[in-house]
Amino acid sequence: MTRPMAAEPRRTVSTAAAGPSVAVLETRDLGEQDGARSRRLLSGILTAAVSRAAGLLVPLLLIPIMLSYLGPERYGLWTAVLALAGMAAFADLGLGNGLMTKLARCYSTGDTVSARGYVSSSYWLLVPMSLGACGLLWLLGSTIPWSSLLGLPSTASGSEARGMVLICLSAFVLNIPLSLVTRVQYAYQQVAVSNLWQTAGNVVALPLVLTAVWAELSPVTVVAATVVGPLIANAANSVWLYTSRMPEIRPRFGQLEPEVMRDLLRLGGLFFLLTVVISAANSADNLIIAHTRGLHAVTEYAVPAKVLAQVGMLVSLVNVPLWPANGEALNKGDLVWVRRTVRRMTLISAAVATVPAVIFVSVGEQIFAAWLPGPLGGDRWLLAGLAAWWILLAGIGPRFMVQNAAGLVRPQLIGWAAFLAISVVLKWYGSEKWGVVAVPFIAVGVYLVTVLPAALYGYRAALRTSAHGTESAR
Repeated sequence: MTRPMAAEPRRTVSTAAAGPSVAVLETRDLGEQDGARSRRLLSGILTAAVSRAAGLLVPLLLIPIMLSYLGPERYGLWTAVLALAGMAAFADLGLGNGLMTKLARCYSTGDTVSARGYVSSSYWLLVPMSLGACGLLWLLGSTIPWSSLLGLPSTASGSEARGMVLICLSAFVLNIPLSLVTRVQYAYQQVAVSNLWQTAGNVVALPLVLTAVWAELSPVTVVAATVVGPLIANAANSVWLYTSRMPEIRPRFGQLEPEVMRDLLRLGGLFFLLTVVISAANSADNLIIAHTRGLHAVTEYAVPAKVLAQVGMLVSLVNVPLWPANGEALNKGDLVWVRRTVRRMTLISAAVATVPAVIFVSVGEQIFAAWLPGPLGGDRWLLAGLAAWWILLAGIGPRFMVQNAAGLVRPQLIGWAAFLAISVVLKWYGSEKWGVVAVPFIAVGVYLVTVLPAALYGYRAALRTSAHGTESAR
């Protein structure tokens, strides 16, 4: 399906034979491309910070409103339903990540025909799956004992529980194909615009909830107002993008090619497996501690771990915009920009993680003592181990963004699978012998001998692949 395109000037191509004036012009063009790419990257990072801030602030503002209107039992039901709906994060089967990687290459060459094929195939795969899952959910919703599944007391209304679950899960499931628009915009380095749409989706929940509460609507309707914001924003964003901004890649359901769908499923499947393995590796700690030290120790570990996990969210804001930018640069053979940006972003990511981590290690005991009702989460060595973990991940993250951009997933998958297998055994032993404080330090040690080598190998392999592609294009 992919048509051969004329390659753009690459940094590795010699211009000496064409004369000094051509060399100067080509160097200037490359410099302008680098500057534009770097500016797009910076704007993407800044707007991502705004979007994340809105995503954190709005739920905080909703807590007193929802708690007052719903009451403790219904509020607990709402949070339980949101946790259940959060499992839908895996439901796109990695196709969103695969699509972003493929489209970044199309963007670098201007290949709108292939891009339209990838976009159309992605929607063809996810829209029927999403609609089918939603229909099945409503068909079987009345037969599932939601009250017992969510641990509700016998006095709770089963119809309310069912209504909240169906509304929230439907919103999340329907948002799976609609959220593809953000992947398309990221791939085309329209990160700032995408983040502004996501911010709007987060913010719109506040007036919707206030209106529903003012009108004294049912609790199910109020809960629905909290989850439809992203759905509305992504739907409006999709209409705007595919009709006004980029109609040339608008999905056409008549343009389907089995080879393209297999290509997307193959790459998306690897991203899906990687996500599952990483999630399992990061979620195992609480289960290990529960079995080795008891539930009280889980609380002592989970509270500071959750607080310091916000460092990881900050790092993701910095690193994710690198993914499509690296994809464009790799496809153009612009390895100088990739290496330079990776070096810079390694320092920036590490700094973004180090500053809040050091603050928590330094004054975390006082913060937790003032914040929490008991002596939970204040062990300085535990805080130091968790801080070291997130700083390490931050420093390696930019190299993984290069691999993701190149579609090179297997080295990461092997490294994280080895980490999962080894760390579970060692964390279990360490937790029994030394307590929960040993868990993050063991994670750091195992990461250094499993994931770090995979990160370095995959990064170099991605650069070699790009260099070989450059040579072939000459």
